[in-house]
Amino acid sequence: MKYLHLILAGLFRRKTRTILTLVSIVTAFLLFGLLDAIRVSFEQVGQSANGAARLQTSSKLSFIQTLPVSLFERIQAVPGAKQVTYANWFGGAYQDPHNQIVSFAVAPNYLDLYPEIQVSKEERACFDGTHNGVLVGSALATRFKWKVGDRLPLQSTIFPDRAGSKNWPFQICGLLHATDKKTGGFFDAMVMLHWKFFDDTTPYNQGQIGWYVTRVADVNQADGVARAIDALSANSDHETRTQSEQAAMASWIKQLADIGLIVGSIMGAVFFTLVLLAGNTMMQAVRERTSELAVLKTLGFSDGSVLGLILSESLLLLLIGGVAGLGLASVLTPIVSAGSGGVLNLPPVEAGSWIKGVALMLAIGTLVGALPAWRAMRLNIVDALAGR
Repeated sequence: MKYLHLILAGLFRRKTRTILTLVSIVTAFLLFGLLDAIRVSFEQVGQSANGAARLQTSSKLSFIQTLPVSLFERIQAVPGAKQVTYANWFGGAYQDPHNQIVSFAVAPNYLDLYPEIQVSKEERACFDGTHNGVLVGSALATRFKWKVGDRLPLQSTIFPDRAGSKNWPFQICGLLHATDKKTGGFFDAMVMLHWKFFDDTTPYNQGQIGWYVTRVADVNQADGVARAIDALSANSDHETRTQSEQAAMASWIKQLADIGLIVGSIMGAVFFTLVLLAGNTMMQAVRERTSELAVLKTLGFSDGSVLGLILSESLLLLLIGGVAGLGLASVLTPIVSAGSGGVLNLPPVEAGSWIKGVALMLAIGTLVGALPAWRAMRLNIVDALAGR
């Protein structure tokens, strides 16, 4: 620590350049914190005690392919299957086709398999007794100022009604509240309608099911139950794939977009650019101080001491900017979640992200400081003072 004043003096010798470099580092690690939170939020979908007891059965070919309703009773008869329900993707949008909302047409017992979704008894009774009734997520209701009892016109981006219109009239019967925001917060941002109303209203479904959900009696027997369910339709024109809820959610998301690949590609480009920028800053800083470094050696600083000073300067630059960026990400994640109206439920920047972030700071700091530090260490005093 006795050389800290020398390290800081060297680091802020050109204040404007250092501040601009720090802004770039802060931005890079702010993006790292936010994107890592997005990646973690997608990974956490379905990771709950309730989710571990549920299996999802969908078409083996693609999740957009439907299954016959006749599978319902056959799945119920599988040993180890405690309860079965089903749903279809509706493809709803509110006011504008680009303003899409997660919306499912669900069986009457769908909520019975999801105890992590809270609906009051009165609102559940209204939903069960209203043919065109819907339950809406509490975050969506807040975002669009919906109230129980309101008429809700939704567009379906996929299914028209029998008259050819894609405008569907609904009545809001109640609100959905997720008890665990970490693993099931997306329930706060979705709409549930009756599968029967959906099937009766569109001519394009005709008794087809999007996917089945099975609660198993024993979690330890889930793999065997999944194999037995898939065996029901083996070698048919509607072969199925049954997975744990977490695996099914991950498969759905991956068919839409590979979040891990996207996040990794973006951060790879960002950090590659950061290495070039920070490396250029350190090279210029050392080149401008050649004579000063020669004076330090003349005063008795060893080659190793000079090497350590330059490396410490590089590491401190990355640590100041990186910690500030991750700290800013910690502040912004709850703000982004609240501003998304429940569409995004970002977890806080966790200890694992901080560990990875600090490791990246140290690695990048060492990488960009190594060459200028090596050159400073090998500096010849006579040549440096002579300006050669």
